[in-house]
Amino acid sequence: MKIKGALAVVAAAMLTACVSSPGPRIAPPPPQPQGVEGSWVDPNGIVSTFQGGTFNTRATDTNALLASGTYTNVSPTLVEINMTSIVRQTQSRVNCAMVSPSQLNCTADSGSQFSLTRRI
Repeated sequence: MKIKGALAVVAAAMLTACVSSPGPRIAPPPPQPQGVEGSWVDPNGIVSTFQGGTFNTRATDTNALLASGTYTNVSPTLVEINMTSIVRQTQSRVNCAMVSPSQLNCTADSGSQFSLTRRI
């Protein structure tokens, strides 16, 4: 009987040793931003920020304010910006379509078009 008991203890110890511990935990990716909130950059490196209904654009090198205004989410993929250019002292309306979570395609009321890429 003592041998059977000892064998049972050894077998249990061996089974415990075979059970692998969980591997390193991989953190889930950060949540994807929703809507236009956050920072966006144009091909020239000028940064536009959308935050709580307020819009502004700043020069990358000097951080000088180039334009400011407000924006409205017309739909989940369409944003209307009413902005004033500090440089030109003009007001304009810009409509932007979110074609992906990281790209906005925009058309100003003057007809000019540009794209913005989400800055991470």
